[in-house]
Amino acid sequence: MSDDSEITGHARGVVVTTICALAGIAAGVVSAAYVGTDPVDAGSTTLVVVLAAFVLVQYPLYKVIGVSDFGAKDNLYVAFLTFTLWFISYTVLAVSGVDLVA
Repeated sequence: MSDDSEITGHARGVVVTTICALAGIAAGVVSAAYVGTDPVDAGSTTLVVVLAAFVLVQYPLYKVIGVSDFGAKDNLYVAFLTFTLWFISYTVLAVSGVDLVA
């Protein structure tokens, strides 16, 4: 891949932030659907596995889009932003009592 296809600068930040935010929200919804939203379900370690899967799935997606050269700071940013939006999404679904489990 040539250097011309790389996303740099402001566009890189927007792409990474958007994907992290969407992955975090999707992880929250999948967690609520797969594990449940009862107070007992909130202590399940499966929630962390779902979150970790959504964090790890992002990296191949970034390579396809043309975002590369992730340093330690970038990796922490991806994990933190995904975690934050997962936590907020799952908490809102759990507190409101939404039942996504079929």
